[in-house]
Amino acid sequence: MTYRELSVPGAWEITPRQHGDPRGVFLEFFQGGPFHEVAGHRFDLRQANCSVSAAGVLRGIHYADVPPGQAKYVTCARGAVLDVAIDLRVGSPSFGRWDAVLLDDADRRAIYLSEGLGHAFLSLADDSTVLYLCSTSYSPGREHGVHPLDPEIGIVWPTTARDGSPLTPQLSAKDLAAPTLAQACDAGLLPDSAEVAEYLASLTQ
Repeated sequence: MTYRELSVPGAWEITPRQHGDPRGVFLEFFQGGPFHEVAGHRFDLRQANCSVSAAGVLRGIHYADVPPGQAKYVTCARGAVLDVAIDLRVGSPSFGRWDAVLLDDADRRAIYLSEGLGHAFLSLADDSTVLYLCSTSYSPGREHGVHPLDPEIGIVWPTTARDGSPLTPQLSAKDLAAPTLAQACDAGLLPDSAEVAEYLASLTQ
């Protein structure tokens, strides 16, 4: 299992070692030891989610108040998604920057997004099945969104599915109504970089 830090600090691409034979494939998509070495703290699993999405479904950008925030360790068990990490930490040198990882059922990579980062993905195939390990339980009052098509962020979303057919983004009513990055910042809804750093430091103690 190898970790590669993305251009958004606090986000990593994880590539597992796959063991295949005529029966199929086995892999470990999470290992506590290597995670601890990279992140500097253990992953405190509090909730595991599964979502299934048709091609073109766009989910996010989602994030949670820090502390405690919600770190996510995400993989795709079936199909394919473009998974995106966005730096929403006000005061961060990389504020507003995004980076992406292709998660699919071929390379079977994962992505880890630490507290304070935004998360979104676009399904590139029907029935794309995404598994999330979450560091906190769902808490509606602490969770927020930023519009995934905000031109200020400028995420380059794919326009074709894995099978070559055209994609039209499909957003939930909640995500369609989400504020832009500037609006969320002006409203004081975004995580503060210094507060996030202080919270992350507390996890290493």
